[in-house]
Amino acid sequence: MSSNDEESEAAVDIKLINVGYGNFISSSRIIAIIGPDSAPVKRIIQEAKEERRLIDATYGRRTRAVIISDSDHVILSAVQPETIAHRFDIKDNTAIVEEEEA
Repeated sequence: MSSNDEESEAAVDIKLINVGYGNFISSSRIIAIIGPDSAPVKRIIQEAKEERRLIDATYGRRTRAVIISDSDHVILSAVQPETIAHRFDIKDNTAIVEEEEA
């Protein structure tokens, strides 16, 4: 297979997750989806803002989920963490659970 074929296959495997209001992020880049209410999470948000790593996808609405990416970016979403988690492919989650149980 040529390198162009491998690149196009990798591009097809990218799964985007809707984090609200027409904003999408790559599911493979998500490390954590957490609630915004605890003091440590508020510190994470403030530090990301100061270091220009904060992405506000709330459109001015209340922050309900904080998404941490593998690039250390912090994304704020107005969608509940449970809702974002359910937007992942159920088949992928089932496979992960089965591997952990074995």
